[in-house]
Amino acid sequence: MPAQPPTSSIPDPPTRPPASSSTDLPAWPLAAAFGGYLAWWLLGLGDGVWILFAVPMLVLLIARGSVRVPPGFGIWLLFLGWVLASAVQIDSGGRMFGFAFRFSLYLAATITFVYVYNASSGLGVERVAAVMTSFWLLVVFGGFLGLLVPDGGFASPMSYLLPGGLQQNELVREMVRPTFTQGDPNGYFQMATRPSAPFKYTNGWGSNYSLLLPFVFITLSRMRKNLLFWGLAAMVPLSLIPAFSTQNRGMLLGAGIGIVYIAVRQLLRGQALALIGIGVFAATVMAMTVVIPVGAMIESRTETGDTNDTRLSLYSEAFERTLDSPVLGYGAPRPSIGPEGNPSVGTQGQFWQVMFAHGFGGLVLFVGWFLFLVVRTARPPDNTHLWLHAVLVMVSVELMYYGLMGSVLVIVMTAAAVCLRDTDNAERRQARPRAVLGPRAVAS
Repeated sequence: MPAQPPTSSIPDPPTRPPASSSTDLPAWPLAAAFGGYLAWWLLGLGDGVWILFAVPMLVLLIARGSVRVPPGFGIWLLFLGWVLASAVQIDSGGRMFGFAFRFSLYLAATITFVYVYNASSGLGVERVAAVMTSFWLLVVFGGFLGLLVPDGGFASPMSYLLPGGLQQNELVREMVRPTFTQGDPNGYFQMATRPSAPFKYTNGWGSNYSLLLPFVFITLSRMRKNLLFWGLAAMVPLSLIPAFSTQNRGMLLGAGIGIVYIAVRQLLRGQALALIGIGVFAATVMAMTVVIPVGAMIESRTETGDTNDTRLSLYSEAFERTLDSPVLGYGAPRPSIGPEGNPSVGTQGQFWQVMFAHGFGGLVLFVGWFLFLVVRTARPPDNTHLWLHAVLVMVSVELMYYGLMGSVLVIVMTAAAVCLRDTDNAERRQARPRAVLGPRAVAS
């Protein structure tokens, strides 16, 4: 028999664990911000919570190192630079405070986007959808709270800590002294109260509700058919009660576009079976419109509030005044020169706010970023990510008449980060060559 080669006494080197197992970013900052939002709202932090939790995300990113960003991210960075340059147009201390707060919200959403994009197992699509679903449940709870206690509100602990001079600022006052509804039947526009909790404005409630719905459908599609599944499924039709009560036409339009878009995409994919759930939801909506006189409510609001004429006049004024400062805009919204009682110019939709506050250049970059996201995520790897892509389609419509600051922008940037990350990873796996070039070769 041939001699056996001697056995080596040198042990094999330990297997290096995948990078994601030891350096993946934890989920707790995102989960604490959204999942704990009820506590932050009761404390009076409001939209400040997104800035607060962006800090540990930034620290964790720096500590981790090797931060990646997707191609095209430079469009958003150019927009941030343009916004910062427009600060030279600010003409008062109050407007500078508002500008600083809005810019901080932009930065917080940016950090969240980069954080989620660089996370993998810690913030997978199921985890993110579950976090957003918990936030959606809070939004629905706030809607019912506004219906049950329309005159409700409270002074948060922050209202006792902040100096009185600072609370003279409308933005600060609305955060530290929240109310459950928006509107005043005895006011200038004689508008009926509509649910808004846990946000400052009813439009904020509507945009959050509609853009969170895709996450709810993702969660339902991934859940086992147990008691939790049926409880969440029952909340969807029940949530239409406060949703319709807000009389938010933009919310209905955005959600409708998202549902129709998903249905068409699934038909094109030959997935007729997947349309059953969408059909059930659509039938439920139609049934609820019979129980709740949605059309009459919206018609009554339009007739008494004169909202269409007001919005159109503000849009026209925003465009005409931007022509006088086309490059950098005015840095912030300004009082309207229209009829008495009109809201400030640049407060009735993110499209108009960006145009008026940051000029046409800022508008091109802002809209260009969202159009880039829609195009880049248009070929998602599966139906789950198709719902995330639908969020980006919906917000591209809603930005014309809704503000996107605070939670809405964070939601959208989170959806974009997950969809881009998983799409990019899937494409890298498909394009990866069979030959291994070296132990440290990394696709980026």
